[in-house]
Amino acid sequence: MATSRQPVLFPYDDPAFIADPFPFLNTLREAGPIHQVVLAGGMPAWLVTRYEDALALISDPRMSSDIDDATDPMLRAQLEPFPRDMLRRNPPDHTRLRRLVSKAFTARRTAELRPRIQKIADQLLDAVTPLGRADLIDDFALPLPVTVISELLGVPADDRDRFQAWTDVMLDQRDGGPDRERLREAWSHMRAYLEGLLAAKRADPGEDLISALITAHDDEQRLDGEELLAMTFLLLVAGYITTVNLIGSGMAHLLAHPDQLDLLRADPELLPAAVEEFLRYDGPVNPGMTRFPTEDIELAGVRIPRGDTVVLALAVADRDPARFPEPDRLDVSRTDNSHLAFGHGIHYCLGAPLARLEGQIAIGTLLRRLPDIALAEPAARLQWHWGGLRGLKHLPVTFTPS
Repeated sequence: MATSRQPVLFPYDDPAFIADPFPFLNTLREAGPIHQVVLAGGMPAWLVTRYEDALALISDPRMSSDIDDATDPMLRAQLEPFPRDMLRRNPPDHTRLRRLVSKAFTARRTAELRPRIQKIADQLLDAVTPLGRADLIDDFALPLPVTVISELLGVPADDRDRFQAWTDVMLDQRDGGPDRERLREAWSHMRAYLEGLLAAKRADPGEDLISALITAHDDEQRLDGEELLAMTFLLLVAGYITTVNLIGSGMAHLLAHPDQLDLLRADPELLPAAVEEFLRYDGPVNPGMTRFPTEDIELAGVRIPRGDTVVLALAVADRDPARFPEPDRLDVSRTDNSHLAFGHGIHYCLGAPLARLEGQIAIGTLLRRLPDIALAEPAARLQWHWGGLRGLKHLPVTFTPS
């Protein structure tokens, strides 16, 4: 079966789907490599489900990231308030924008942040270890990457709660379809804040990434005003939200799989492999990334018209048994793990080295300092965000106070 005969409606009103979308997604993949689906808010799309196809299309020059190449007015209206950031640009603009920030996220520069990330992790745990209980999202997984990216960009500590609140509105609205008025209001507040932040950095630059971007804007004319605003927004939000989800979901799955928890405790050297497995098993981007063909293309005998919305379902591709043995089994010792959670090619996640490091430090510190950490409620009762970025709303845990 090459494709669904009728569009498949994603069951957003089904709590079982929100808690675990993989039975539904796996069924689609088993039925065929491409399907017409209906996403949140009634948005039509083509869903590409298999690893080999998703990998090929990520790098296909006919697949555009630019919203201007989309023909769906619903999608264009949803994204209209927001600036066109680097993720929604094609070469040569994408190449130029990525080059401006790539040096800040190299493996070497990221490794230099290890002592500071470790210190932040320990300080956050110092605040909760006497209590014997915590919400690992609010108390740990969220403030850790927020603090790291804020310091890297030069965002004042007192401002972090405000931009988190606006980001929450943008993300929460995706759960049941976008509320355009609330999205516009949140973006209006975020834009005003970022414009003020950029003005303050221009008047008093520091040794931070935003100041460096402003210098590139003012001296080299490589960033126009909207590009500078879009880049700041992207780095600020993307710099923390997916890492929150990586840490939270990774710990939740680990605590729900005692055999894997014991294996990782017994051999901490497996931690890098474990983080890769968390990314493959239940990555932060679900179902996947969106592209728009710049010409009619054919996949598995199905014609996809130019400008249609195509979702490369990286999450279900990373559960493809044609690529990963026993794909639905969590295995922290898995070695052949070329997952697509960070994308591939020119759009490979710029912050991947930082996300990996934060995930390793966060989870390693939790296991070392809280040897009897356990879920405070059954895994089946945990509540998840859904709508492009998948992560836990809360993760209550218990442990022996210290």
